[in-house]
Amino acid sequence: MSAWNAAETADFRGPLDVTRAATAVLDAQNTVIGWSGAAEDLLGYPQQEIVGKPLSTFLAPGQTSESAAAQHSVQPLGAPLSGTEIRVARHRDGRELLLAIAVCPLPGSGPAARVVVATDLEHLRLWESRLSLLQGLATQSPVGLGIYDTDLRLTWCNTAYELEIGRPFEEFRGLRADEMYPEGRFVTKGYPTTLEAVMRHVIDTGEPILDLHFLAEQPSDPGREHLWSCSYYRLQDSDGHVFGVCEDAFDITDRYEAQRRLNLLVDAGRAIGTALDVVVTAEELTEVAVPDFVHAVTVDLTQEVLEGEEQGVGGPATPLLRVASRSAWTDDPDGSGKPRQPTPVEYPRGSPQSRSLSSGGLVVVDDTMVVPLRVGSSLLGLITFRRDNPLATFDNGEVELADELATRTAVSIDNARRFTRERAASLALQRQLLPRHVPQQSAVDLAYRYLPTDDVSGVGGDWFDVIALSGSRVGLVVGDVVGHGLRAAATMGRLRTTVRALAQLDLAPDELLTRLDDLLGHSAHEQSDLPGSETEPQEDDATGATCLYTVYDPVSRRCTMARAGHLPPAVVDTEGHVSFPELPAGPPLGLGGLPFESTEIELPVGSLLALFTNGLVQSRDRDIEEGLGVLGGVLGDNRRSLEDLCDRAVAELLSGGKTVDDSALLLVRTRELGAAQVVDWELPAEPVAVGHARELATGQLHEWGLDELCFSTELVVSELVTNAVRHAGGPLHLRLIRDRMLLCEVADAGHTSPHLRHSAEDDEGGRGLFIVAQIVHRWGTRYTDSGKTIWTEQAFPSAG
Repeated sequence: MSAWNAAETADFRGPLDVTRAATAVLDAQNTVIGWSGAAEDLLGYPQQEIVGKPLSTFLAPGQTSESAAAQHSVQPLGAPLSGTEIRVARHRDGRELLLAIAVCPLPGSGPAARVVVATDLEHLRLWESRLSLLQGLATQSPVGLGIYDTDLRLTWCNTAYELEIGRPFEEFRGLRADEMYPEGRFVTKGYPTTLEAVMRHVIDTGEPILDLHFLAEQPSDPGREHLWSCSYYRLQDSDGHVFGVCEDAFDITDRYEAQRRLNLLVDAGRAIGTALDVVVTAEELTEVAVPDFVHAVTVDLTQEVLEGEEQGVGGPATPLLRVASRSAWTDDPDGSGKPRQPTPVEYPRGSPQSRSLSSGGLVVVDDTMVVPLRVGSSLLGLITFRRDNPLATFDNGEVELADELATRTAVSIDNARRFTRERAASLALQRQLLPRHVPQQSAVDLAYRYLPTDDVSGVGGDWFDVIALSGSRVGLVVGDVVGHGLRAAATMGRLRTTVRALAQLDLAPDELLTRLDDLLGHSAHEQSDLPGSETEPQEDDATGATCLYTVYDPVSRRCTMARAGHLPPAVVDTEGHVSFPELPAGPPLGLGGLPFESTEIELPVGSLLALFTNGLVQSRDRDIEEGLGVLGGVLGDNRRSLEDLCDRAVAELLSGGKTVDDSALLLVRTRELGAAQVVDWELPAEPVAVGHARELATGQLHEWGLDELCFSTELVVSELVTNAVRHAGGPLHLRLIRDRMLLCEVADAGHTSPHLRHSAEDDEGGRGLFIVAQIVHRWGTRYTDSGKTIWTEQAFPSAG
């Protein structure tokens, strides 16, 4: 049986139908001459009792319920009957009944003048409500209803269903569902994908299926896909005969689009701006937008954004560079298969992009939408969204979504731009503060690594330095400032500069740290004396910093070191034995109270000396002792190159990524200046020693093949020895060192440093040291426990 046939044979008779209602036939005097069984059931009078009696027997005048009369507009008892009305009747047992009564005159000349049909009012009202419900579903319901027979052909539908199809029902009656929606598909997982498969499953199993999402192009709205929430249930009569399946479908496209846009914004919030890089941020936008929003998108930025500079307000002539693009039509965003490099792009006058640059606003033209990237009044660039169908225009909701995506992207790109600028400034500062190039030293071979914890700025508070000292000696420094980032780096730079300046005074390591500590204390007091400052001394940013200072002499192979709260160095001998010298710790800088002490050790040629900060050996999951053990295990293989050892140390100690501090490592291998490069003579503190010193010096220069330096060296030696004889005690020591320069040193027992001065015309002396200063590369004085040493350096003659 088809659903249409079932509908045609269904019993739609109402409660007042003569075949089922209580019926009484009256003559012209309102006497009952006919009485139905339904009338006996309703009013309680059997036929043999009521026939021949007047109508007033059950509709006699009397008291009527006022509330019932008021609620239902009940006619008073005894009122003449006319048409259909609501009346109060009296049951045979005396009860009052509220009835709906209809009167129909009977034609002909027989005794029957009219027929009265009656039913319980509540029964009538229930039937009327059900009828209204059916009428509403058929004509007013927004839910599309369709009935398919067992052959899965459409046999009935309501008005909403007709509107979806866009044609009168008679034009598509009898079609299969897949014929009306040939490209449609269910997108709910776990169910068949076609309409016929779903309906057949419901008919065969009797199991209803609810809220399946069906996606298809609506016939009445070509070019746009709609989404329906569909439910299916089997139809059968009271005898259990199956005659079809009912489909109800509600268009949820607007709700789906709103949810999809919300999901897209949620995805954008998670995916855009994860990296402080303008190009990566632009690429993240394209990944979010394609293919869930559009089929293609491009992002163009100004050159200033890429360089981290401040932006202008923009205009039609603003130069742009393409930094990101993505298309659903190809797997390769730019078609090259290679990482995209920013490339200049120009737009002709009148194009959507040119119009957006001119107006500063969003432009929509058919399937293209251009949205400016702006932060305040500054133009960062443009985003161009494209669809693959010229008819697939952007609605208001999609325009709002694109504008929101552009706003979020602009904020993230501006943050990345600011970071680019600040990072560039930070790295420039770091390059100025740390050694950009560590010159080769005769005393040691060296390698180093610097790894700041602050990945954002790329700078930190650890530092190292290699300082050339007189006598071919080298000063090695590592230090650690409390904190990270730009402020710690600035403090580090101040300390490094101070240490380098003090090192040029040839101070012993313990004395250098003492002076550095004093300077920090003075700085704190000076800050407290500034106008508006508090009375208590303010703590210097460098307070609490640690430092290790070491001086190595390649002539004596002696290494002198002192530390201010820093870890001691690691020393590895030529056999690979690792030790950490027992070096007095000393307090961190700026705290005062305790003295600094030096320790001196002798290092065989080829020994390794590792200076490092605690960030290298300490992490969240490893204490310092364990870290020192790992470092010692790496350095024990001292046959490897210094660069290899640095790489291995960093890989072993920092590969876990759980460091808590910046890390610096300075690794050196010691050298020696032997007898072939160093000569030393002891001289008496007598005038005769001056000439003898000149002879010794020139003779050594001839042996070294440095005859061109004989004249200047004779002058230097003569002046320095003469001053030592006149102003200091003996014995005297003259030393020549052939290194990267010619070093000449004269040591005596005095502690007074000579000074340059300009002599008057009538002065008999005082010009010698001035002349020496003019002919040497540099000169200076260093103090020892036994006196002082005056030294000079001369450059070798050029090879040409």
